[in-house]
Amino acid sequence: MSHRNDAALWSGLFRISADSGQTLQAQIRQAIVAAILDRQIAASMPLPSCRILADKLGVARGTVVIAFQQLVDQGFLVARERRGHFVNPQVLATPGKPAMKTDIAPAGLDWKARRRVAASDMPRPAKREDWIASTYPFVYGQFDPNLFPTAEWRECNRMALAVLEIRNWASDVVDRDDPLLIEQIQARLLPRKGIFANPDEIIVTLGAQNALYMLATLLMGKGSRVAMENPGYPDARAIFTLAGAAIDPVPVDKDGLVVSDIPHDSGFVFTTPSHHCPTMVPMTQARRQALIASAIANDQIIIEDGYDSQLVDQSPQQALKSLDRSGRVVYVGSMSKTLAPGLRLGYIVASADLIAELRALRRFMMRHPPANNQRAVALFLSLGHHEALVRRMSHAYEERRRRLVQATSAFLPEWQTHDPAGGTSLWLEGPSDIDTRALAEAAAARSVLVEPGERFFVGENKPKRFMRLGISSIGLQQIEPGIRELAAAVGRRSVAA
Repeated sequence: MSHRNDAALWSGLFRISADSGQTLQAQIRQAIVAAILDRQIAASMPLPSCRILADKLGVARGTVVIAFQQLVDQGFLVARERRGHFVNPQVLATPGKPAMKTDIAPAGLDWKARRRVAASDMPRPAKREDWIASTYPFVYGQFDPNLFPTAEWRECNRMALAVLEIRNWASDVVDRDDPLLIEQIQARLLPRKGIFANPDEIIVTLGAQNALYMLATLLMGKGSRVAMENPGYPDARAIFTLAGAAIDPVPVDKDGLVVSDIPHDSGFVFTTPSHHCPTMVPMTQARRQALIASAIANDQIIIEDGYDSQLVDQSPQQALKSLDRSGRVVYVGSMSKTLAPGLRLGYIVASADLIAELRALRRFMMRHPPANNQRAVALFLSLGHHEALVRRMSHAYEERRRRLVQATSAFLPEWQTHDPAGGTSLWLEGPSDIDTRALAEAAAARSVLVEPGERFFVGENKPKRFMRLGISSIGLQQIEPGIRELAAAVGRRSVAA
């Protein structure tokens, strides 16, 4: 049988799907490259003709012709006159995937015993990978495909791929950031929070968590103590713990962090004053001033996470950093909640001396965040797309938040909550006998995703009656029926054992 007509072989190699995010042409190229590199196609084996392969895959012949030509241009295939396309022998001359030795048992190294940092012992993230398939995703920190500015984002990426732009970002810039992005953060993002900074007081990070990890690595170690809100941001707590620091839990009330309960010998204070994580309570002006005065008196460093502060609130407050004249407030910002969490782009604003140290540290960790992404985001900001997006999202979230408060009041009357002035989630406290972990399982069976609140607390006896409902990824019309389903789940399986 001719290799060219071996239907079983070619059927196994080509798995083309119209539902894939890739074009048909790209899928064909990927399938052929994978087969070549895995040594599934011999140099003597001609590929099917463009016509035969197009018929087999149900695509236009021109799609296959272009795919083959690109692979020829890249050196994976060679075209031989009147014979067809073959694998380039030079590609097969390079070392292939090593064969698996099945007669030798794996070494079985105990990597946990060798580790120096217990990262895998930290609490797992609460986010589910399949959230988008849920009918009622009350999940926090995910995006809404209907609100994402697809056309504008594509425009900025196309602009970033222009020849002159590529020359700007493709070279090794060592430890520098895109100057246009720094300029846009300085001019477009920070003034809305009341922060006015020089370019040497800003550094770009791979999101807020990367920013916190860099700060913990640079400033904390064994013997350090960090005062944190309780309940509070679990990942920040884990990051500081991994750096060797001890956590001093501090309660939160209707005015925010209780400053009078912060231990004087804590070296650091971590806080989310714009919208407290997870209750969404904003810290009052009096508490902010008291916190700064306390930090000065006790020589403490304040790490301010601008948690959920990107949107336009009904009663916005400027950042804690805007009140600081001592240089001891370090501001951590992110674009995850507005543009996209998958983009992983954030920044730190602090004194120039600290930013210089962070820049030196970052060079050894990753040099700098991808420069092409930085330029695309800089263009997105400079063209006013981000401002328009913030206005659109703020309006949408305000409607969703109002609808969620109304629905919970109507269908979960025994649950306590308050109507926050802003933010993208709602914090609920249930009756004392409620176990929200069991409730979350029962709700998931009804395609309702909620987040149990236990993980936000510190201590042995963490309360189980709290939960968080996010509004960033659920449509307005789905909120009330989702809460109806959640209420039904409460009635079926929610009492603590």
